[in-house]
Amino acid sequence: MSNKKWYIVVMMLLLSALVLSACGGAETPAEETAVEEPTEEEVVVEEPPTEEPVVEEEAMPTLIVMADEVTAPVLEGMRDSVAEQVGIELEIQQVAFGEIGNQVRVSIPAGEGPDLFITAHDQIGNYIEGGLIAPVNLGDKADQFVESSLDAFSYGGELYGLPYATENVALFRNTDLVPEPIETWDDFVAVSQALMDEGTVVNGTVFPNTNFHIYAIHTAFGGYIFGTDDSGALDPTDVGLDSPGFIASGEFIQQLVEDGLVPAAADGSAADAQFIDGQIPFVINGPWALTSYREGGVPYSVDPLPSADFPGAPFLGSRGFLVNALSDNALLAETFLTEFVATDEFMGELFAQDPRIPAFIPTLETVDDEDLAGFAAISPIAQPMPNIPEMGAVWDSWGAAIQIIMNGEQTPEEALTNAANQIREAVEAE
Repeated sequence: MSNKKWYIVVMMLLLSALVLSACGGAETPAEETAVEEPTEEEVVVEEPPTEEPVVEEEAMPTLIVMADEVTAPVLEGMRDSVAEQVGIELEIQQVAFGEIGNQVRVSIPAGEGPDLFITAHDQIGNYIEGGLIAPVNLGDKADQFVESSLDAFSYGGELYGLPYATENVALFRNTDLVPEPIETWDDFVAVSQALMDEGTVVNGTVFPNTNFHIYAIHTAFGGYIFGTDDSGALDPTDVGLDSPGFIASGEFIQQLVEDGLVPAAADGSAADAQFIDGQIPFVINGPWALTSYREGGVPYSVDPLPSADFPGAPFLGSRGFLVNALSDNALLAETFLTEFVATDEFMGELFAQDPRIPAFIPTLETVDDEDLAGFAAISPIAQPMPNIPEMGAVWDSWGAAIQIIMNGEQTPEEALTNAANQIREAVEAE
């Protein structure tokens, strides 16, 4: 074989070896699965579900009201009306009327008191001195209240409560024994003496006590407890128990006892029993006596207190709502008073449940009870019982002096001068 041919054969063998080596040394890759890309029309984008925005209802503001066993159920029954009409939720705390004062004197300073509470007007001086209550502004609604009831809740020229009821004493007259009303204390003496002379009655009357009930006798002669300053505010330094008018009334009372027209012992239970039994023709009492007199079957009329030098003006008491001076809701409380309490709806419902003389004139005008109307006719001249703290020093000394006078132990001037000086000393010591 020629050299050229040999060269060609060798080269062909080498190329074949290289091809076989390349094919044998490599692994055959697995066949890849073809993935088809979705078309634009086939792409579905899932969006999250649309949620309605949650709108939280704003909580209704709450007022805490401390009320007695009569007023609390009325408020409780009108909670829905309060919520609908003025947008306020009421929380009612029921406490016996006589205990409310004790509770708020402790709870308010501790920051745990009610926003509003009810009380008798004569306590407001003590509450104000203790920083417990705030003034209230009734705005145009003030014209719808009996003026004497607003006077009762006024102190230092400011109004400190919304009154809802008033009460005062009157002269109950047995209409069988005395068919026509009397007008003066002289009439009382003449009529009573005639009935006693006939043997029909044992006395003209019995005094229920020696201070509160008989105050109208003192005012009829010009007497007073405390005078007033130039602004009309009560002046505790002007004590009137030894004033000429008070002494004159003391002399009249002493003469009644000496003449046998009034027994020397004051006794409320005896006064009621003897009036019901027809043993006395007259008795001084308040609307709280109506139930027993009605049940007792005595025929009676509710008359004004007799006059002497002046009309007989009894004490006036008033009940109302006060605002906690430390409450965070003082303005809301005032809104509740003016927009809901001072309305026909509330005052009418309260009167229906607790028939006291309404202080709210629109409700007062609807009263068709003849007895309550008799008391209400007196309230315009009634004098609010002093609401200053110094009144606490008056009761015992005054009552004791009248009892001494009725017992004949001292002259009216001596007894009342001593009492007035005791009160002055007590006031100065406070």
